[in-house]
Amino acid sequence: MPDQPIESTEAAAAETPARGRILVIDDEADIREGLEALLELEGYTVHLADCAMDGLRKLESGIYDLILLDLMMPDRSGLDLLGDIRARDIETPVFLITAYGSIDVAVQALKAGANDYFSKPWDNDKLVLEIDRQIAGARLERENRELRRALKQRYAFPNIVGKSERMQRVLDLVSQVAPSKSNILITGETGTGKELIAKAIHANSPRADRPFVGVNSGSLPPDLLESTLFGHVKGAFTGAVANRKGYFETANHGTIFFDEIGTLSADMQVKLLRVLQEREFMPVGSTDVIKVDVRVIAATNADLSRMVEEGKFRQDLYYRLNVINIPLPPLRDRREDVPRLVEHFFDVYCRENEKFLSPAGRSLLHFEPEATHILMDYTWPGNVRELENAIERAVVLATSEEVPASVLPEQVLHSTGVRTAPGPDGKLPAGASLFETVADYERKIIIEALEECGYSQTEAATKLKIPLSTLNQKIKRLDIPIKRKSSAN
Repeated sequence: MPDQPIESTEAAAAETPARGRILVIDDEADIREGLEALLELEGYTVHLADCAMDGLRKLESGIYDLILLDLMMPDRSGLDLLGDIRARDIETPVFLITAYGSIDVAVQALKAGANDYFSKPWDNDKLVLEIDRQIAGARLERENRELRRALKQRYAFPNIVGKSERMQRVLDLVSQVAPSKSNILITGETGTGKELIAKAIHANSPRADRPFVGVNSGSLPPDLLESTLFGHVKGAFTGAVANRKGYFETANHGTIFFDEIGTLSADMQVKLLRVLQEREFMPVGSTDVIKVDVRVIAATNADLSRMVEEGKFRQDLYYRLNVINIPLPPLRDRREDVPRLVEHFFDVYCRENEKFLSPAGRSLLHFEPEATHILMDYTWPGNVRELENAIERAVVLATSEEVPASVLPEQVLHSTGVRTAPGPDGKLPAGASLFETVADYERKIIIEALEECGYSQTEAATKLKIPLSTLNQKIKRLDIPIKRKSSAN
């Protein structure tokens, strides 16, 4: 069999994926080059740094599976550098190497966060074996962690739709804080799903089998809110014809959720603070103290810290509530979640309205491209709640499986249909957005088709190969003047 060409051998080697990336930080050239030769023969990609500062620069610009770090370097000690590495990266395995082996140094290195310790000269086979073991173990742990996270998000939060990075961070935080007893403050704009997050925290807490009680803080007057929260005894006020439990007593050993906590009156803030501090209260009209164990989750779309500065919200209550803060991003900052939310709400409202369902109970509806473009371009000031309303409307008005843009709410169509007016030369001014540029080009094509068809919209739609309903919607959205159909001579 003829020898394989050298070029082919090198190409095949280049295509073979490396077993991992290793950074060697050592001021001795012989040590660096020896480790490079040894590890590259084992299939690793090796990067070299000749001092601590060079090592830090390489760590900032790359990701490594393992670091080999010299203990004694002229610009900085390996232990000091190890502290910096662990401050920014707690997972990557680090091996310290030195010519000065002692039990004290080894203990010091391991306490500082090193995974292992090798004295010069070392046994190459043992070093490679330990590197293989550490990298494989770290990789397996990362994979297991990602799998656990994926499973937790798939099964623990079935009603929360969101795969964007920002929502993943929110769900990770929910997973962390749910088992605790700490009070939580959820912040975000109206319609971002604060109550849904509160329910997810409760459902994944040890209190899941106990009540979750929601309170709309702004919907009740202060006197009625006090009775609602703490209950009352018979005769406490006009109309109190019997003893009645309050929400706190009902939620005992469970969770109570205060929506729009910033609307509480000053008097109610004092009463709530006492319950949080003392874990007890007295029903209205009673002198009996009732003790409770209730976790409080509060939500607000207001800036409570500013309200504290302005004297509108008690600072001590703010700190009691804001033990852990979960900020929810607005929908405009996680637009990649819009298609998944649309699919989710299609399923929900197709089932509710019993229309356009597959045998498996999934929605058969989908938006036409024009409608999808509008949905992705709109800023959704009402967030997920506004999107949900728009999809419910679309399901109700849909007459076929392909849903046209015409079923979307007027404010959505008008907002995305705004065009920048062309200049005297008929061109858009510099700085026009891509959407404005595409809309202007689309408008010109439709006007040209209408003129060629004598302003017959039916003929123009046929010419453009789009449904007549789509053309009608585009004419409205792009502000195209409608003229009467030209009569034949």
